[in-house]
Amino acid sequence: MTDPQVAVAMLGIFIFIILLGFPIAFTLMAMGIGFGYYAYYDANRMWIRYARALEEDAGTLTLIQHWIGGFFNNRVFDLFVNQTYSVMANDVLTAVPLFLFMGYIVERANIVSRLFYTLSVSTRHLPGSMAVAALITCALFATATGIVGAVVTLMGLLAFPAMLKARYDKSFASGVICAGGTLGILIPPSIMLIVYAATSGVSIVRLYAGALLPGFLLAGMYLIYIVTRAIIQPKLAPKAEKLGADVGFLQIAWMLLTSFFPLAFLIMAVLGAILFGLATPTEAAAIGALGGLVLAAAYRALTWERLQESVYLTVRTTAMVCWLFVGSWVFASVFSYLGGEALIREFVEGMNLTPLQFLLLAQLIIFLLGWPLEWSEIIIIFVPIFLPLLALFEIDPLFFGILIALNLQTSFLTPPMAMSAYYLKGIAPPHVQLTHIFAGSLPYLVMVFVTMVVLYTIPEIVYFLPRLVYG
Repeated sequence: MTDPQVAVAMLGIFIFIILLGFPIAFTLMAMGIGFGYYAYYDANRMWIRYARALEEDAGTLTLIQHWIGGFFNNRVFDLFVNQTYSVMANDVLTAVPLFLFMGYIVERANIVSRLFYTLSVSTRHLPGSMAVAALITCALFATATGIVGAVVTLMGLLAFPAMLKARYDKSFASGVICAGGTLGILIPPSIMLIVYAATSGVSIVRLYAGALLPGFLLAGMYLIYIVTRAIIQPKLAPKAEKLGADVGFLQIAWMLLTSFFPLAFLIMAVLGAILFGLATPTEAAAIGALGGLVLAAAYRALTWERLQESVYLTVRTTAMVCWLFVGSWVFASVFSYLGGEALIREFVEGMNLTPLQFLLLAQLIIFLLGWPLEWSEIIIIFVPIFLPLLALFEIDPLFFGILIALNLQTSFLTPPMAMSAYYLKGIAPPHVQLTHIFAGSLPYLVMVFVTMVVLYTIPEIVYFLPRLVYG
């Protein structure tokens, strides 16, 4: 069995094991070290010390010590230590825990309920006003947190019951929550884009600039769909006659000033500091984390218990991401050393694909991987397999990353593995069936595909801001 065949077997065994449900980070590390021991094995290095000990008539204990020392005298252990240090010292990844902390502290600051009510009152004259308010709240909250499960769950507890009480159609209301909760993957400051930048080496600043217009385009399509559908089928979203009837213009302005603008200002301040070069992503994330604390204190929601819980969740999620990186880089290094990367390159070259065909094939694979895997696992483990092939087809890694961020929206919306639907079902009333949630999510899934086609056709949507701001 040749080394490239061993590499392919390594990849196949890994996919089989994770489908069985084993922890992915530790599976990556174990397989990387196990196959790496074979890849870097040097019989001479192992037995030289043992042979010398025999020549010196050493005792049994000394022989055992030399044998163990020879066993661990393998470069894979040096690789594992070096990769662990490289990940922990990565400046780009430092922004991840800070953005996560900002999101968790904002989530627990009771901002979202006040924000949803304010937007519902402000947009009450629009068709489907509560759905519009729910989507804007989801987008803003998802952008601040970047955590899909938290956004869908919290909005499912706040906005979903309010829409059902207003006699909104179950599927229509479900789709708004599920689709809106995933927008944080794409719209900056996205944690997913930070992880992609660390994986691909693309500038996070350019990624943020490139993702801004596609993110607004997708959110705008969602809003147009909601309003249009409410106009065509008013029974889906009945007008809430009594909502905000006794609230005057000045009162609405004050509500917006105290609920919508603080969170929007925090997000824009963080994003603006990054895009205009006033701060590095890590420094801007630190400002965001401090701003989250100030917001929570201003809303009198900053308690020791909430702070403690936010820190715990931040540490847990950050550890998961970092150990995924460690395992992935060890696994990828061994896979490449055995010739797996070259084998895949030769195979793809032999297919004689055009750049567009390669892009479609790569996006199809990522779309299918999104069913059983989280976005973090796809970005850290499988995207590096595609990255070396981009130069072959003259594809910009920045454009490829934005397409992936769009594509990963589908992994949360595609039945039967739509995770957003399961998050919502977990807290929805019993009469809301999973089929209702799936049916409501499908139109938004179509809009994601339409947006991807638009970007394929007009890539300038991605490049306009990076070129305008950075040349």
